[in-house]
Amino acid sequence: MLRSTLFLVSLVLSTALHAQAFDEWKIIHAGTLLADAREAVQTEQSIIVRNNEIVEVRDGYVSPGQVSGTANARVIDLSDQFVMAGLIDSHTHILSQQEANGREIRVTRSSQLSTLMGVEFGMRTLRAGFTTIRNVGADRNAVFALRDAINQGIVMGPRIKAAGQGLTPTGGHGDGGGFRDDVFPHPHSGVCDGVAECRKAVRTQIKYGADHIKYVATGGVLSQTATGTGQQFTDEEQVALVQAAHAMGRKVAAHAHGKIGLEAALRAGVDSIEHGSYLDAQTADLFVATGAYLVPTLIAGYTVERIATERPDFFVPEVRQKALEVGPVMRNALRLAYEKGVKIAFGTDAGVNDHGTNAYEMVLMNEAGMPERAILISATINAADLMDLTDITGTIEAGKDADIVATAGNPLQDISALMQPTFVMARGNEVNLDVPPVDLFPWPNNF
Repeated sequence: MLRSTLFLVSLVLSTALHAQAFDEWKIIHAGTLLADAREAVQTEQSIIVRNNEIVEVRDGYVSPGQVSGTANARVIDLSDQFVMAGLIDSHTHILSQQEANGREIRVTRSSQLSTLMGVEFGMRTLRAGFTTIRNVGADRNAVFALRDAINQGIVMGPRIKAAGQGLTPTGGHGDGGGFRDDVFPHPHSGVCDGVAECRKAVRTQIKYGADHIKYVATGGVLSQTATGTGQQFTDEEQVALVQAAHAMGRKVAAHAHGKIGLEAALRAGVDSIEHGSYLDAQTADLFVATGAYLVPTLIAGYTVERIATERPDFFVPEVRQKALEVGPVMRNALRLAYEKGVKIAFGTDAGVNDHGTNAYEMVLMNEAGMPERAILISATINAADLMDLTDITGTIEAGKDADIVATAGNPLQDISALMQPTFVMARGNEVNLDVPPVDLFPWPNNF
């Protein structure tokens, strides 16, 4: 009996020592550390990382061996850098990007190729300092495959929370209008009309793996038809969508531009409004009353307005007209929302703008009147809260994933510093920032 007990104790100890021996330890020396965007910066801090997790944050520069298990730790010297939590983009379309032949691509590109392109777009996003994204509409099989491959370590990329197919009424924003019936004859799994169909559409996306639900409460700018930006789903349909999602533990994001549709979505109980272009003071009060987040996506408005102005033949006429109308109003909407105390979560609509240019959204937010610290809170604390990721990311503290970004300049003084990160770590893995993006498209956003 004693011999068996001693054997078990020996086995446990040897297993623990074996595990310790294969742990990968890193010690990051942070010259200036913003561990929590709501709090003051600290200087000369050490972030102790074991594998993918932050173990401890200590005052001073710790040497290998000073913390148990770190004898062979590698020191990462960021003593002349500004260090903060990895950034979070709450609104992306990671499988696609603006292309001049976008209409043809819609009915010719395979979901498999979209997944592989998503690997490249994901790496552009990661190199830009965004270690987590919320994808709000894409071919569900393609985006779920990319998400799962990243989670399993098969490919590298940002952490992804994915909605699957965005939900739309027949003929609405997202229903692929403008094609011959024999080319695009059948509605996709995200098309629904009436309360019963809308409930089923939500449940279908969840069945196949959706982390959250996205639906289009109003028309959109890039719809290939002149259907405007007003309300498209009925009030009853929106309530059904939200109730079905919440009943199955999923948050709901509503694409909304026009005031009436936007407010209908808020009354239906959505967790976030995407864009919110035509909100006014009354709408802002409703945001505050419901507790919903605004995800402003200023760079999307900036991008489509710029393309419509500089490349008049890039969009079909119906899209160009909407781009010229919506783009200019989005900054005013954000300014008003911030002044009224609306909760704001950072998001870009990346895919409309080039992937990897995500941080330019911060410059536009700042120009619209939002202070630097509030912007950083929106891209860390608030975005993590919206995505139910507060326990694992959004701050640099013990027990959270090692999602870390560094810059040469101080973004609390000049937000544009985040457009050129000098160091990125995602779940403990360092990102090679020297890899140039694959040149896929002829329309670069040279910000």
